[in-house]
Amino acid sequence: MDKIYDQFELETIEKLAKLVSANELSEITIEDGDRKITVKGKKCPPPPAMAMPFMAPTQQAAAPASVAEAAPAPVQAELSGNVVKSPIVGTFYAAPSPEKPPFVKVGDSVKKGDVIMIIESMKLMNEIKSEYDGKVKKILVANGQAVEYDQPLMIIE
Repeated sequence: MDKIYDQFELETIEKLAKLVSANELSEITIEDGDRKITVKGKKCPPPPAMAMPFMAPTQQAAAPASVAEAAPAPVQAELSGNVVKSPIVGTFYAAPSPEKPPFVKVGDSVKKGDVIMIIESMKLMNEIKSEYDGKVKKILVANGQAVEYDQPLMIIE
């Protein structure tokens, strides 16, 4: 402790402590030539902004992946009729915009060439057209859900 007082005046240390406390800082460091002092506050600094978003999607992505691995066997067994599969990796959208109604709903009749969904990929909105005539039997994904290439999205009878 005596060495600290020799290098920095007690008044300087007290001012730094008040500055840390008043501004709720985690710490402050000053240097003067070969002298250096760090005063730490009571609060820990928040985690870096990128750490939280980076961790959350990784954990969320892991959960659906395990669900997706467990689900294909039962889903494949249930699929009867014409299965519309995703031609690309992206995000499924049932409507052209949030304010608009969905392109199709269960029970709707569709003709070959009708737009039945959008898949957003790399900020491009890709209209997906029906390859079949018939009725929409089942929609297998939720609006806004991430989809993989060749993933079953819809069944048309």
